Amino acid sequence: MPGAKMAIKRGNSNMGIRRNNGGGGSWMSIVVLVLFLVLAPVGFFVGRRVYSAASVDQDVSKQNVDWRARLALMHVQSLFSKKVIDVIKANTDDLGPLSFDSFRKNNLSASWKFSGQEDVGPTEIEETNKKRTPTEKEEKLFDDSHPQSVDTPAKLARRQLREKRRETRAADLVKKDDDIIIKLENAAIERSKSVDSAVLGKYSIWRKENDNDNTDTTVRLVRDQIIMARVYKSIAMMKNNTKLARELQNQIKESHRALGDAAADADLNRSVPERIKIMGQVLSKAKNEVYDCKLVTGKLRAMLQSADEQVRSLKKQSTFLSQLAAKTIPNGIHCLSMRLTIDYYLLPPEKRKFPRSENLENPNLYHYALFSDNVLAASVVVNSTIINAKEPEKHVFHLVSDKLNFGAMNMWFLLNPPGKSTIHVENVDEFKWLNSSYCPVLRQLESSAMKEYYFKSDHQTTLSAGSSNLKYRNPKYLSMLNHLRFYLPQVYPKLNKILFLDDDIVVQKDLTGLWRVDLKGNVNGAVETCGESFHRFDKYLNFSNPNIARNFDPNACGWAYGMNVFDLDVWKKKDITGIYHRWQNMNEDRVLWKLGTLPPGLMTFYGLTQPLDKSWHVLGLGYNPSIDKNDIDKAAVIHYNGNMKPWLELAMTRYRSYWIKYIKFDHPYIRGCKLGQ
Repeated sequence: MPGAKMAIKRGNSNMGIRRNNGGGGSWMSIVVLVLFLVLAPVGFFVGRRVYSAASVDQDVSKQNVDWRARLALMHVQSLFSKKVIDVIKANTDDLGPLSFDSFRKNNLSASWKFSGQEDVGPTEIEETNKKRTPTEKEEKLFDDSHPQSVDTPAKLARRQLREKRRETRAADLVKKDDDIIIKLENAAIERSKSVDSAVLGKYSIWRKENDNDNTDTTVRLVRDQIIMARVYKSIAMMKNNTKLARELQNQIKESHRALGDAAADADLNRSVPERIKIMGQVLSKAKNEVYDCKLVTGKLRAMLQSADEQVRSLKKQSTFLSQLAAKTIPNGIHCLSMRLTIDYYLLPPEKRKFPRSENLENPNLYHYALFSDNVLAASVVVNSTIINAKEPEKHVFHLVSDKLNFGAMNMWFLLNPPGKSTIHVENVDEFKWLNSSYCPVLRQLESSAMKEYYFKSDHQTTLSAGSSNLKYRNPKYLSMLNHLRFYLPQVYPKLNKILFLDDDIVVQKDLTGLWRVDLKGNVNGAVETCGESFHRFDKYLNFSNPNIARNFDPNACGWAYGMNVFDLDVWKKKDITGIYHRWQNMNEDRVLWKLGTLPPGLMTFYGLTQPLDKSWHVLGLGYNPSIDKNDIDKAAVIHYNGNMKPWLELAMTRYRSYWIKYIKFDHPYIRGCKLGQ
């Protein structure tokens, strides 16, 4: 009702609300009217809030009234949509001093009067506000920017409860963040474990096993500075800043000189901290002069790719050299063999015979088969077996060597007889039945195609080019000593059971219990080597060939040569040697497996192998650095399978003591050939 005097009076109620004609009343009365007409319950709710606001003394400061108006407007906006607010605004635009804009521009204070009070004009209110000075209590209650009502104990309790909930939520969020960080760190650790640490060394700082007393933090810092100096030097040369490039080059040389061959902080020179400080100053200067994010990123990426290529190349060379070292004979062992051979052939024939030859075919004794061309290794096997045997007199050792080492092997055991045990040495080249017409592998080894396969990488132009085929060119694959294990009944026709031992093993317990193991009609008793996904048949055999796929399970468990119990009677009934010949003939072109004796052994004894308890035979001491010491100590036989044989310089130090304790270092031949520890 524009331009007219409006009053809203109570009927029988004790409350009345009126507004002055001069426009001193608040626009809130219109809002209350709309609330009563449109939405009575909601209007009643808002009205109570307005009533509560009006209950404050009308002498409250101008800022207080303004705050309450804004509060009421906020509640109205939360109750109505934008369209309804626009309609209300449109209907009040022509109210002059009652309009929204007029209220905002003039910041007029509303005057609310209840029954029992006289009408008060805006002029009187303004004068009263000017005269009135807020009390100290009111100054505390009303902040200039955020005025608020008096806090009651209930409000304080609710506020404290809200604060506690906020703190709890914040703590939960922080804990979740910490959990996420821990998960990311653990994921980084797991990813770092997949890196070949043998090549990359301390690849990741997250690796807990890299934590040690002899840290390399400073070493890595110097190396990082050198890397960044190279990056900035390259960028400086691109930008023709030759002075900075020369300065960086000089600092790189000095850092390399200070670092030297140090791999840990304890190995560093005392001048390194000062060198780090000087390099840091030069790098800071370079960053200010030539830093470019894209160029730095590109240079680091190029350096990473180059380093990756170098790592691959070095890994190939490392493989080549380790294979080369594995197939060589140390000078000391070669010296021992030569001296023993010479002295053996100087002996008269009657002194070349071993005692107790009648035990060689006695089936009631414990017979061992050992095929070796390494005198020192064979002596460790025999010594360790006899020392740990409960009844040494019942043990018989059948040694077979080649013609080059036959004299040395005889001479060693003539000079060092195995106590009450029986020993006999034979020459594989004297087995006339072992010829190319009978033995397929011997025929294949003598062929020109096989020789080409073995030695085709002799003419490679680089050191690492032939590393992939080097392992197949190990002399053991060319020696019939390695394949003689498939002819045990032919070598020992009078025996019914025999224990086969490799020459890279050490016996730690009495082995007679193996002769009492029930093989359950099988030919071979061996320890299985498979885990969840490795050392199974698909690792050794070519399952893309139908002959393999038809006859074998790719997930069948592999087993280990090195300590095997063979029932020679069942062997003969099953014609195991004939099965071996059949598969060997089919592999003429190496389409079923590459080379070696384990793949054909897995095929020949497939379904005929009885698993033994793992404590009988622990493997991996020639390649695995993380074998549990308790497993080694409990094992009856430990096996140095792999390239790191205990008689080589590249042997693992932590395992070597198990082997060398069975060597007689005070022996004149050992001392003469300088085979010391």
